[in-house]
Amino acid sequence: MDAFNSFFDSRNRWNYDTLKNFRQISPLVQNHLKQVYFTLSFAVLAAAVGAYLHVLFNIGGFLTTVACVGTSLWLLSTPPFEERKRVTLLMLSSLFQGASIGPLIDLAVKIDPSLIFSTFVGTSLAFACFSGAALVARRREYLYLGGLVSSGLSIITTFRHVIFGISCGEWEFGDWAEF
Repeated sequence: MDAFNSFFDSRNRWNYDTLKNFRQISPLVQNHLKQVYFTLSFAVLAAAVGAYLHVLFNIGGFLTTVACVGTSLWLLSTPPFEERKRVTLLMLSSLFQGASIGPLIDLAVKIDPSLIFSTFVGTSLAFACFSGAALVARRREYLYLGGLVSSGLSIITTFRHVIFGISCGEWEFGDWAEF
């Protein structure tokens, strides 16, 4: 718990020295990271469901934005010991947020349908790499380095065909020899 409390100094302000702290990550902090990433992944899933509901039933707009703000404020005012209620409010807020950005996703689908899939895959890869680094790393420098390097490498590897224009149908696999 000492590593968690050292993040803030006595006046509850952010402390720059924590970024230079490369000591071991305690099992308590690792368990906390697992819970945070698990909750965050379900919140992202709830937002995706909300966006999908907008695409199907056209429910997103001003009312879902107001509902998102309302559930977020309710979440902030709920005491920390009511964990189930807080998780439910977080999922509702995420669902409403997803429905609120549904019109934007609809517009992106009309412009280029592959845009949604490629951004989803890229974001998911980066999130998975940072989550994996947070769950596996025993020291803080590996947490920072592992998340950045693995997400960059996996995104470049996954989208190599987009970078070289292969997915656009401009080149075939043997065309590189002509250059």
